[in-house]
Amino acid sequence: MFTLSIEHRITDFPTWKTAFDRFADARDQAGVLAERIRRPIDDGKYLVIELDFETKERAEAFRHFLTTVVWSNPDASPALSGRPTARILQPVSTSK
Repeated sequence: MFTLSIEHRITDFPTWKTAFDRFADARDQAGVLAERIRRPIDDGKYLVIELDFETKERAEAFRHFLTTVVWSNPDASPALSGRPTARILQPVSTSK
């Protein structure tokens, strides 16, 4: 499994969450297996979003979609403040 880890600042959580929910079908079609939204306990205007994918290619394709379609359009990403950081994470074996 691969995780698309996204971090960014927001101006308003309810506005951001409404926009996030509008892309539920896009996440489903892209193959998102699970999603998690987290905020630091001391900063309600910062988010960490984790989207799990079966393959690296699906994660990369969705990151490209976010970059070119969502984050490049202020109407599609209201409440986004600044530029998101998006990394694809892979599992690491901890056994010897």
